[in-house]
Amino acid sequence: MKWEGDGIRVMMESALTARDRVGVQDFVLLENHTSEVAFIENLRKRFKENLIYTYIGSVLVSMNPYKELEIYTKQHMERYRGVNFYEVSPHIYAVADNAYRSMRTERRDQCILISGESGAGKTEASKKVLQYYAVTCPASEHVQTVKDRLLQSNPVLEAFGNAKTLRNDNSSRFGKYMDIQFDFKGAPVGGHIINYLLEKSRVVHQSHGERNFHIFYQLIEGGEDDLLRRLGLEKNAQQYQYLVKGNCPKVSSINDRNDWKIMRKALSIIGFTDDEVEELLNIIASVLHLGNVQYGGEDSGSAYITTETQIKYLARLLGVDGTVLKEALTHKKIIAKGEELMSPLNQEQAASARDALSKAIYGRTFTWLVNKINDSLAFKDDSFNSKNASVIGLLDIYGFEVFQNNSFEQFCINYCNEKLQQLFIELTLKSEQEEYEAEGITWEPVQYFNNKIICDLVEEKFKGIISILDEECLRPGDASDITFLEKLEDTVGGHAHFLTHKLADGKTRKVMGREEFRLIHYAGEVNYNVNGFLDKNNDLLFRNLKEVRAQTATQFKNSLAKLMEILMSKEPSYVRCIKPNDAKQAGRFDEVLIRHQVKYLGLMENLRVRRAGFAYRRRYETFLQRYKSLCPDTWPNWDGRLVDGVSTLVKYLGYKPEEYKLGRTKIFIRFPKTLFATEDALEVRKHSLATKLQSSWKGYSQKTKYRKMRQSAVKIQAWWRGILARREAKRRREAANTIRRFVKGFIYRHQPRCPENEYFLDYVRYSFLMKLHRSLPKTVLDKSWPTPPPALIEASEQLRKLCMQNMVWKYCKNINSEWKHQLEQKMVASEIFKDKKDNYPQSVPKLFVGTRLSGEDINPKLQQAVGNEKMKYAVPVTKYDRKGYKARNRQLMLMADSAIIVEEAKLKQRIDYSSLKGISVSSLSDGMFVLHVACEDNKQKGDVVLQSEHVIETLTKVAICADKMNSININQGSIKFNVAQGKEGIIDFTSGSELLIAKAKNGHLSVTAPRLNSR
Repeated sequence: MKWEGDGIRVMMESALTARDRVGVQDFVLLENHTSEVAFIENLRKRFKENLIYTYIGSVLVSMNPYKELEIYTKQHMERYRGVNFYEVSPHIYAVADNAYRSMRTERRDQCILISGESGAGKTEASKKVLQYYAVTCPASEHVQTVKDRLLQSNPVLEAFGNAKTLRNDNSSRFGKYMDIQFDFKGAPVGGHIINYLLEKSRVVHQSHGERNFHIFYQLIEGGEDDLLRRLGLEKNAQQYQYLVKGNCPKVSSINDRNDWKIMRKALSIIGFTDDEVEELLNIIASVLHLGNVQYGGEDSGSAYITTETQIKYLARLLGVDGTVLKEALTHKKIIAKGEELMSPLNQEQAASARDALSKAIYGRTFTWLVNKINDSLAFKDDSFNSKNASVIGLLDIYGFEVFQNNSFEQFCINYCNEKLQQLFIELTLKSEQEEYEAEGITWEPVQYFNNKIICDLVEEKFKGIISILDEECLRPGDASDITFLEKLEDTVGGHAHFLTHKLADGKTRKVMGREEFRLIHYAGEVNYNVNGFLDKNNDLLFRNLKEVRAQTATQFKNSLAKLMEILMSKEPSYVRCIKPNDAKQAGRFDEVLIRHQVKYLGLMENLRVRRAGFAYRRRYETFLQRYKSLCPDTWPNWDGRLVDGVSTLVKYLGYKPEEYKLGRTKIFIRFPKTLFATEDALEVRKHSLATKLQSSWKGYSQKTKYRKMRQSAVKIQAWWRGILARREAKRRREAANTIRRFVKGFIYRHQPRCPENEYFLDYVRYSFLMKLHRSLPKTVLDKSWPTPPPALIEASEQLRKLCMQNMVWKYCKNINSEWKHQLEQKMVASEIFKDKKDNYPQSVPKLFVGTRLSGEDINPKLQQAVGNEKMKYAVPVTKYDRKGYKARNRQLMLMADSAIIVEEAKLKQRIDYSSLKGISVSSLSDGMFVLHVACEDNKQKGDVVLQSEHVIETLTKVAICADKMNSININQGSIKFNVAQGKEGIIDFTSGSELLIAKAKNGHLSVTAPRLNSR
């Protein structure tokens, strides 16, 4: 779960469930509210979680985080805009918005008082308030100009009024009260600034590790070369006596050059002319030159100036006569017996006069600068009635200061804080009493420390410390700081809150100096060293050079009185700033330092006053809305009066009468533990509520989802059905048109091409081509071809030829030499036997082989007899004797020039191809054939009658080897052959059911062969 540090809106009550980890958002809700340890521990918890803001009622306590936090964006500003003070986590924006809304709704002027030690974040807090108003208030062109000038007054005043100190790199060395004027629309239309007690002594002296005012370093680092040359300055701070005393010309966290640009831009936005800026910078440069004025001493002791160059620069920059200036810096005017005399100063006096002049020049320049800014912020529209204007004041003033050595400045600052504390207590008690009375609750008087006794000790006429200081400054004679201390002892020595070394007991004297006096302030004891009190109150310059002037302390008292009048006329809001450590480190919590600040800011007293009555109060509607779920009678809604609903709720929760009171519009709860118990009960109740809400929500969301899905499904179904119906109608329409065209085309199919039959003819052609595509012949032997329509007969024939050529070309391309030889033999067989011999078709699919005899079948002796003759073919055959027709197994071998008949290893007969007259064979399916040999060859015994199982293959091989393709006779019925010289034999062939070979009674060889229906 995220908490308020992450920028989430979390009501104060909601965060109580995590109070053990992040503490409480309001110190009023601390159970042990009187314990400083518990107070600081709550600060520690929140600081650890980056929760730098905490309330004490309506007072905001702010811890400086020393790092950037993502809680100041425009989104955060909008989150706090117009929201009830306790509805969001503590924030400076909540204070700013609450003041703004109170101003708008109640038409009463407001003020926001920001106080704290140097480095606690006062200046940043005031900036955040201004930025909030600049972003969230209504705007127009004029209003935007005012907003810009209000924002840009900060870098200018910081440059001239802020400095680097040991505690803070951007410490405000003056108090500032700014009035922001709003019109009836709530838009900022003007402003006014009042400054208090500028630390002029810083101009001439800085402690080690500290710097002079920022403007001097910005001018030297960022000023253009021409500007510095005109002012007689060098780009080196070490050259100027007023800038080297702190030995800290550069600071890592400060970019003087960049700040110079920002300051110059701010001056132009505020409305400074170029001439005014030049005069301003002339005066700033003259202060640096004054610091470099050096003195020498004459024998008489009188001082004289040794640096004439500085006087020339000063005369030009200040526009004064150099001689007069030299005299003023080395002499003082005295009046004796009514006559004016110029008395020379010694070196020490002259140096003091120089420093006094420097401080006066810078102080007056700062006052002029503030007045100039006020002129630019003033609303100059005559139609604007300032009486009807509403104002929010912003007081950024130093908090209570306690150093190792406290002087006149700390005295004035702490006096100011006494007055502010007095105002705070009065207004806090007043607002508490008014709220109780408005709600009809009995007011119980609150016991508190009234610091009016201390304020009177300081400011009372004739008897107060300031009156005694003024009197000592003005009286004739040798007045000194010690005589002032002695007079204090005589006049206010008996006061309970005043103590000196002389008046103290032995134990106290050990820790007090003889030149110190102690005041017991509301926040604790402070020892002040009187050294320098008279000089700082007098201001040497005006004592020497002006006739009449009120003392500094009295001026400050008068200014403070006016400030109190201003604040009393407004409704205040408070921001107390605390710094967590002196090292400016993020995340470091210095408990000793923080306890010191808690004490001197009076935070425990603030808390005690706020807790004197009731710790918690809320309007009925807010309280009932949050906790109504804890009571069955108020859950889920209460229909009656709000006060009755709250009364019913607290009774059900078991509140005791002393724990709460019911006002007219609010409930008041006395103890935080009562609220914590209620909040813890709500946290437990949330789980059951969450379960019930989840189930209800899931049911509702699922029902809603189902309804949406059902409606969507119905719409989609209707839409889809429409599409399907339109598609079907379109398809039927197109089908009807197609059928009509087809029928009409069929009627006109025999006529020349015309619009009536073109679709039909195209379809017929297309159908034929598609059919042809699907049924093209796959091989060259496949002679099938679809019948074309009349219009495509010629085209069909051309396509058939092309197809056949293509198949033949493909087939031929893929034939190898062996297959080619095979085909050539098959072609010869086809030419000889096709359609002539019955068993030819059975031979076609069978491949012809090179031999029908294996190597084992041929006798080796025969191979020796044949010698080197190459055998082309060999096949087992059956030889029939010419006389008795007795069957004998033989082997027929075809050589290159002859055919030989072999009986095992014996060569029985060689027939030269040249003597072979022809070959006879029957037309039936038998394997008989006769080799006719020429009778003139005495070596031959007659024709040879043979039978082969592979007769087609054998005769084809013989025809090719003997080149006798045209000498093969296919006979029907009988074959005559020569048995011997002059004698013939006959072979009769008849058809039968099976193959029979035998000698007939008539002496012929009878061959019966089964007739095959292949031809």
